Amino acid sequence: MRRKTRVLLGAAVAAALGASGIYIATADAGEITPAPKLEAESYSAQSGAQTENTTDEGGGKNVGWLAAGDWLRYDNVTIGGADLTARIASNNRAGGSIELHLGSPTGGLLAMFPVAYTGGWQRWTTVTAKAVSVPAGAQTLVAVMRSPQPADFVNINWFTLGGGSAATRGPATATVPPPTTAAPSAAPSSAAPTGGAGAGWVDVDQAAWQQQLAAFNAIKQLPVPAGTTRVAEFHTDCQVSNEAKDDPIVLPGLPGASHMHTFFGPALDAVTRPADLLTRRTTCNAPGDGSAYWVPQLLRDGQPVKIKSFRVYYGSRLADPSVTVPFPPGLVMVHGDAKRQVATPKGASGQFWCAGSAEVGRSADGNWPVCAAGGNLIFQLVFQDCWDGQHIDSPDHKSHMGPMQNGQCTGKYPVAVPNLSFMVNYDSLGGDGLTLSSGMASSMHGDFMNAWKPENLGPLVKICLDAKAKCGIEPSFTGG
Repeated sequence: MRRKTRVLLGAAVAAALGASGIYIATADAGEITPAPKLEAESYSAQSGAQTENTTDEGGGKNVGWLAAGDWLRYDNVTIGGADLTARIASNNRAGGSIELHLGSPTGGLLAMFPVAYTGGWQRWTTVTAKAVSVPAGAQTLVAVMRSPQPADFVNINWFTLGGGSAATRGPATATVPPPTTAAPSAAPSSAAPTGGAGAGWVDVDQAAWQQQLAAFNAIKQLPVPAGTTRVAEFHTDCQVSNEAKDDPIVLPGLPGASHMHTFFGPALDAVTRPADLLTRRTTCNAPGDGSAYWVPQLLRDGQPVKIKSFRVYYGSRLADPSVTVPFPPGLVMVHGDAKRQVATPKGASGQFWCAGSAEVGRSADGNWPVCAAGGNLIFQLVFQDCWDGQHIDSPDHKSHMGPMQNGQCTGKYPVAVPNLSFMVNYDSLGGDGLTLSSGMASSMHGDFMNAWKPENLGPLVKICLDAKAKCGIEPSFTGG
């Protein structure tokens, strides 16, 4: 349960990326933390954290609101010995651990601090850990939070790193504007890439992309028969492939660190990358679609709700869909916000609704519709249309994608790509007892990992989307 009392930040270190929880430090780039103590708030980047005043010895700030999967990155850190400590507080009996990794959240494990209930968010204790090795020279150190449940479970005041020398907070790799409030936002970040890969930015393979574009441009358009529905659309239907507490985009290499996800397409785990999908069997029926799709698991009274059907529509909402090109190889993206926990009363945006029947009521908390007999609970998740043309991933897994402007992909996001729309149908009439593995209905989100064969995706985009014609699972005008 999130703490209700929050201390608003006045320090220059506060800057956050609303929907994702990603922070890139922008202030005091040359600040030195006195050896051997590494202050928790002197991170270079983070996911999911906030700082607040502390009652612990030394005053200053502590880092809180830390839940499973959140992380803190420290640059140019020297490990002075094998005996390490962390100053922590916890008001959550679930407990967990703080893992120190070298280089990245999935890098080699340096040490692990146990976290147990201390009796309050400002009831501090010092825990110890032994480094598995003592690497020489300056290191990038990433503290990764692990807990059996997703809520906040630990505050951190400082670390000591074996009597090592000072740690310098490095310059920011990117900057983002501060949020207007401390609350998470449902909207994706509008921060645009600054150029270069940087931390979390993954460059597209330009040679492979240009080769794919050349093949796409050589595809001949087919005449559209009279009577064809003039909607830029094709689709793929998928069955559930597996369910796991993994997220290979947001928490790569950390098995069990996420809330439960329902996967469609190939079976996935925490270490799956786009290239891995090309050799796996898929549960999707569109020829050549080896892509992976996933959403948080829906539960009723703690038990999984069966998926009735899952369809992904590929379309275009642009004024001129003929400029649409296929996804670049290896593209990944996320839409929605797993940390958004707000009410979704009737009429709210981004809510679940009833398919095939009228809504006849609401759950006792007002957040879920009640569907008439013959219908079912459904959610539609619509991704962004436009790509920056440079990166196949970004630190928040959203900022390389952006919205169209006045019906066009322009400015910082000039490349029009297919617009994804997840249609998730549940074998449920809604009502009481429902929750997502990520929390409230407002936390609904989806992930996409592109593994289409270019020879299949290209014709679908050219013949169906570019011609503003409705297709089914193949580039023909039947079955749509």
